[in-house]
Amino acid sequence: MLAELFAVMAPVLAGAGLGYAWVRLGHPYPVDFITRLVFNIGTPALVLASLSGANIDAGTFGHVMLATALVILTMGAASFLVARLLGHHWRVVIAPMMYPNTGNMGLPVVLYAFGSAGFAYGITVMVTVSLFQFTLGAVLDAKGNPLKTLAKTPTVYAIVIAMALLLTDTPLPPWLANTVDLMSGFTVPLMLITLGVSLASIQVKSLRSGVGFSLIRIPLAAVTAWFIAAWLGLPPLAQSILVVQMCMPVAVFNYLFAQRAQREPAYVASLVFCSTLLALIYLPLLLALLM
Repeated sequence: MLAELFAVMAPVLAGAGLGYAWVRLGHPYPVDFITRLVFNIGTPALVLASLSGANIDAGTFGHVMLATALVILTMGAASFLVARLLGHHWRVVIAPMMYPNTGNMGLPVVLYAFGSAGFAYGITVMVTVSLFQFTLGAVLDAKGNPLKTLAKTPTVYAIVIAMALLLTDTPLPPWLANTVDLMSGFTVPLMLITLGVSLASIQVKSLRSGVGFSLIRIPLAAVTAWFIAAWLGLPPLAQSILVVQMCMPVAVFNYLFAQRAQREPAYVASLVFCSTLLALIYLPLLLALLM
């Protein structure tokens, strides 16, 4: 199991390592330009490419979506206390608490561990997390009018379109499907390389803080997801997948949001990096309990 899990996370570590080495060798890296490119073009294309062809019925989608939303909101409420414990502003901590890497890491793990029967549940969790991150997250990070910021966030429109396609079982036209698939290809690699660029300036103290954050967040997310799923009466498979997905490492998107808002991006990068490394330890144990 550890070998398969490492195969999922190896691209994350390799991409971050490439960005780290690039900066250490003295090469320039346009962080602001890359961040705008990923947010405005890459991410909307990635959402459409990932979700437009998924096979999920409306009842399953709604039930699991509600459970995921409640977990996200509970983790958001808990972030105020966690922020006080860690000595950081709540605006810095709340996004890493709420938004795990349910996409490019969570979905492969779900598919490997639970097969195609559970993949629809994994997709639903990812859709819900993305919807919150690019609506509520955009509002919290807005420096001016939050509604204006939200209206200027292309990913919000991509999520709405993708959800409509999911619920009506409507495929994208082949020419559009091929286009968004091509455009989405650069998104995850650029996110990971940009993460590595930020890691090049992280101090050892930040790494210790990242480990401490993960040791608080992961058990809290697991317990919260388990009890909410049981309270709503989700099937055992859906309950297990909700727990696994919400215990994924901190999503790389959180770093890009912090970079764009200039809210301690180096600290958030350490949270992403440390939680990803720790996943090699805790995910096999979690899967052994749930599978």
